[in-house]
Parts: sequence; structure tokens; C-alpha cells
Amino acid sequence: MEQDSSRENPSREGASLPGDPPSSALGPSLSQVLHRLTSEESRRGKARSAAIKDLGALIEAAECDQLFEGNDTSLRGMPEMLGQVAKALGKYAAPPKEQEGRAHGYSEVAEKGAAVGVLFLKLMGKIEAAKNSLLCPTWKIGLRHLAGPIYIFAVTHSLEQPWTSPRSRDVAGEVLSLLLRVTQCVSVAGFLHGENEDEKGRFTLVMELLKPDLNKESWKNNPATKHVFSWTLQHVTRPWLNQHLERILPPSLLISDDYQTENKILGVHCLHHIVLNVPAADLLQYNRAQVLYDALFNHLYTPEYNLVQAVLLCLLDLFPVLEKGLHWKGGAARPTTHCDEVLRLILTHMEPEHRLLLRRTYARNLPAFVKRLGILTVRHLKRLERVIVSYLEVYDGPEEEARLKILETLKLLMQCAWPRISCRLVVLLKALLKLICDVARDPNLTPEPVKNALLEEATDCLILLDHCSQGQVKGLLAKILQSCEDSKVQNCIRKVQQVSEGASYDRN
Repeated sequence: MEQDSSRENPSREGASLPGDPPSSALGPSLSQVLHRLTSEESRRGKARSAAIKDLGALIEAAECDQLFEGNDTSLRGMPEMLGQVAKALGKYAAPPKEQEGRAHGYSEVAEKGAAVGVLFLKLMGKIEAAKNSLLCPTWKIGLRHLAGPIYIFAVTHSLEQPWTSPRSRDVAGEVLSLLLRVTQCVSVAGFLHGENEDEKGRFTLVMELLKPDLNKESWKNNPATKHVFSWTLQHVTRPWLNQHLERILPPSLLISDDYQTENKILGVHCLHHIVLNVPAADLLQYNRAQVLYDALFNHLYTPEYNLVQAVLLCLLDLFPVLEKGLHWKGGAARPTTHCDEVLRLILTHMEPEHRLLLRRTYARNLPAFVKRLGILTVRHLKRLERVIVSYLEVYDGPEEEARLKILETLKLLMQCAWPRISCRLVVLLKALLKLICDVARDPNLTPEPVKNALLEEATDCLILLDHCSQGQVKGLLAKILQSCEDSKVQNCIRKVQQVSEGASYDRN
């Protein structure tokens, strides 16, 4: 094989480099294979494929001591060189830029990924054999250099992405499983942060390997990098994540600030994980929490419902952190919070919104904001009233998610701000009765279980409205019951009357 490789490029590939270990009779030396994988000349033709085959033969034929024992005085000992080879293999199987991938397809990448995965399985098999035999203690040094690049390769090709195939995903999954077994880790999380408190873990190593591809200029060169970063980040939780905050926050903000919606969502999910798993004190330090808030708040102006959903969930978990930094003096009025600011913007967007998916997204998250603000919701009562009435009037599709969530919001609002509800009795009563009549007369658009849920929620709202108005609803409904012929409407009204009769109101 050495003769073949030297025939291809006798001036470069047939000669050993200074400091290289001696060439093996079993195949081309590791340094020669590394050179063939990384040289510009090998980017054309089948030179790299031939190097992959030669490397496979070298790994199969080599003994453990040949692979893992290097010269300590050499800058390029065998373990370190194995790490360089693993990085080169990862780059060889990496997907191209997204535009190139869309133009030429990713099938070739999947094939390369499967081939490289098989190589890594052979190499990890050698490490496992050395570990079990106890005759080659230097396997640990080799594993130290191989673990990071092999992990990144395995995650890149095990996720369901355009550049993977069922075959490449299966091979990459086997590589990851074998890596965890060799490193004696029960899970990916244990591999990253350590299985116990004394073990350091490899998250720092992985982030250092990803760092060159996670800056503003390079992060789009490899479309897999952002997914590897996100997937890895999700596996590191409290109490380990806060020590890595300086490494993970900048790339998360960078990804979330992209113009592509899918990247924005991915970045927001990363930020949400950070908010959930980093102590509030660390987020408040250096004004990080405010930076997060500003980045998330800007996304609320987008018409993309799935991005708005991700942002609102993240903000709801960020509010308690931000409010820890607020100081309220009992004698003064409570300051406006970040939650107030976001709710004000949401209600502004909700009023004229006609797109069903966005309406559902806003309505889905509205109860959480009312619950969060409590009695302070009265600051937004006028606008909330308009939104509730307008949303109850509009059919939302067979599942009626928006109207059900608006009814839930109304119930919470009446429980939190009941002293301000009685003056809105007429408006809310009309809206609820109109909803009940519309649902009861709906011939076939809405499934029966959904109709029953709407009627039940609306009835509960009427009961709460009756409590807030000191029993006025009962008297107004009595007149309607005399002229109403629909059985479903009658049942709702009777239920309100029965509950009202059993309640006593303090009118003093």
C-alpha cells in the first residue's frame, strides 16, 4: 500500500515526516494517512477514499501498543496523532454549507458518514480490547484525544437531518453507544459532566472543539455544528451548567439572532435551557438577564407563530429572574415589570390579529401571564376585556383551542381582579351568553366533546361572574330562561342558578 501511495505522489506521500513513528509493514504510516486526509491535493478525486481504506486496514492489523504508545519526547506522539486523524475524519464526513447541500444533495455525505463510522467502530473496538486486556495501559491517553472528535461525529450523524440516512444514523448510534461503554458512562449527560462529583466530564473539551465553528463568521460553514451544540447543551443541566456560562451564552445568542426562523427557534431553545438551568444570581451578574430579555423581546414582533411560542415560554421562565433584581418599597406604587411590558405588547398584537395560528399561540399563553401578574392584571383590564370579547366571538376550528384558552383566562382574571369585574358585568355576560348560544346551535362544525368543554367552561365563567357581581347574574338569567327554548342553553342557565342559590353574598 505504501508503494501505491508513493506512486500517487512520491514527493509528498511516500516520505515520512520528521518525528513520525516508524512506518509499519502492515500499511501506510499514520502520519502519511493524516497527510492524505488533510492535504489540498487530496480534495480532488478518490485520494481520500483510498486513505480511508488504508486507515481501516492499518487499524485492523495494528496491535494496541502500536496505536496508543507514542514517543513522549515527540510533539506528535501516536495518541495525539490519532486525535488529529479523528478530527480529519470528522471534517471529511461533515456536511457542506446549506446552499451547496440543497444544490447537490447530501447523499454523498451520508455515505461518507457511514464509512467513517465503521472506522471509528474499529478504533473504539481496539480501545475496548486494550482496556479489557490490561496489557496496554496507554489506551487512556489515546481515548483522551479521541473522545471529543468521535463524540462530535456521532452526534452529527445520529440526528435525523438532511445529510444523514438510516444507515449512517444506525452506524453513528453504534459509535456513540460504544464510546459511552468504553468511557464507562451510563448516559450522554454523564459523559459530558461526569458520572460523579469527582469526575470532570468532557463538556469543556467538546465546546473547545466546537468553538472555532461557533463564531459569527464560521457558524454557518457546517450546518451540523448548531445542532451538535444545541443537542449537547440540552444534556447538561443543574448544577453543572453555570460554570460553562461564558462558553454557551454567546453562541446561543448568535444562533437566535439569525434571519432564518428555524435558527431563531433553535437559539431560543438554547437560551431557554440556560434560563432553566443556571442560577438567577449568575444570570443577573453583568446584566446577562437583561441581555437575554432584550434579545427575546425583539422576536415578539415576528409573525412566525412557532417562534412566538418558543419566546413566550422562555420569557415566562425568565421573569422570576428579572424580578429578583427589582426592589419595591411598600409605600410606593409597584413598578412596571418586564411581564407587564410583554403582556402589553401581546394584547396589542392580539386585537387586530386574524391569522388563526398566531391567535391560538397568543391565547395559549395568556393564562400564564394573568396568573403571573395576579392582581396587577388590573393594569391591563380594559385591553384584556376587548381581547376576551373579540376572541369569544370567532370560531377557531374544530379543536376551539383559542376560545377554550380565552375562557380559562377569563376565569383567572375574575379570580385575581374580582373587585373590578362587576362594572363589566353586562359586556362579559353578553359575550358568554352569545358563545353558549353559538355553540349550542352549531350543527356539525365542532366535535361533541369540544362543545361540552366550551359549554362547561362558559358556565363556570358565568358562576364566577355571578359571585363577582353579588348575585346579579342570577336575576338577569331568570328572564332569559323563560324565553329560551334550546335545551343546552337552559341546562347552562339552570346550573348557574343552582350554584347561585347555594351561595351567600356579603352585601355590606
